[in-house]
Amino acid sequence: MKYRWLFPLVIVLAFLVAPALAGEESLFGSPLLSAAISGTNQFTPGEDVTLTVNVQNTGQNVVTIVQSSIVTPTDLPNTAKLLVVGLTPGTAPVTVKTDPQMVGDLLGGNRVSATFQVKISQYAAGGVYSLPLQLTYQYLNTADQVSFDTVRYWYYNENITIPLTITIKNGITLDPVEARAEDLNVGTEGYVVLTITNAGSEHATDAVAKLTQDGNSPLVPTDASVYIGDFGPGDTRQIRFKASVSTDAEAQNYPLDVHVEYTDSEGEAAASDTITVGVPVGPKIQFSVVSPPPQVNPGQRAIIEVVYQNTGSATVYQAQAMLSAVDPFTANDDTSYLGDLAPGQKATARFDVTVDGAAVLKNYGLDSEIRYRDALDNSQISDTIEVPVDVVQPLGIIGTLSNPYVLIPIIVVVGAIALYYLLVYRRKK
Repeated sequence: MKYRWLFPLVIVLAFLVAPALAGEESLFGSPLLSAAISGTNQFTPGEDVTLTVNVQNTGQNVVTIVQSSIVTPTDLPNTAKLLVVGLTPGTAPVTVKTDPQMVGDLLGGNRVSATFQVKISQYAAGGVYSLPLQLTYQYLNTADQVSFDTVRYWYYNENITIPLTITIKNGITLDPVEARAEDLNVGTEGYVVLTITNAGSEHATDAVAKLTQDGNSPLVPTDASVYIGDFGPGDTRQIRFKASVSTDAEAQNYPLDVHVEYTDSEGEAAASDTITVGVPVGPKIQFSVVSPPPQVNPGQRAIIEVVYQNTGSATVYQAQAMLSAVDPFTANDDTSYLGDLAPGQKATARFDVTVDGAAVLKNYGLDSEIRYRDALDNSQISDTIEVPVDVVQPLGIIGTLSNPYVLIPIIVVVGAIALYYLLVYRRKK
């Protein structure tokens, strides 16, 4: 026939393809897992760490049988199936925040990574620690071919623990941190006094304590660095910082952040963990008028006396009272020196004013302010204080004569009498 030569070619190709159709069975193989930390394994107390662990499978299949009658198993003996990786703290002063992770099947000769969030205790002493890494998986122990097209698999469960070594450096831990305020009020500048203790294991040199504003807190350090020097384990220092409080704050505790920068025992620059402390802020310094309203008469120039009281919680220095005169008043001397006023203390101010003669008889309110210096010699000015002043009718003959309804008839009568005597005098003459 025409295509008779194709038959021998098909036979040859069949022999060439037949070995590729043979099955393979691996014997005497199993997973061999190892693990290591990726990157640095040195940390400091109080540090939040992202720890990446690499798990390597170096297991090999030692013997492989190839036969046409063998059905190739779906899994190899050296594959770690359904691998779960978990990290535990053991006896190390750390907290592992990440649960065990399923990473899937790990074939021989491959590697997989797992990431864990770890918190190093701020009280951790320097040293070398071991973190147990727990690996749980299955592997193919035996594949029994029970028929031409059926294979039965036998899997074993395996749990192994691999120690991971970390090094915790010596460091400074600030504990406890106590805070108090001196002359620190809303709208003023004062002092923040901190007592700090090195609860860590590092003997720091050239230590500097630093304050920073916490977010949008109205409490802002104005002198934010204080040199400490040597700061060994268990040492306690008391340090003072200048700080200011915005005028729109309230009397309450406000947060402030503190940390220490230093040179460690290896001569490298280091810093402690940042601690947030609450600082009490006193109310805004206030003044009030505690004297009764002075009385003045229309058309009069008078010295009015006003008694002011410091109703705040801090002492003010070199206080001066200022009066703003408005119609019908004119100020001839609108400033009066009060001096230093402790909380609750009073002082008398004297102002020289003139009242317009056409002033209406009633109670007037004049604006007043107190200018003073705070504990850090910063110039401050109080809120506006109202000074009440009564414009009244004068008493006695002066009051009578100052009344136009009485004064005009008297003038008419006196004028008539004067005119009468003038006419009589001229007639006699």
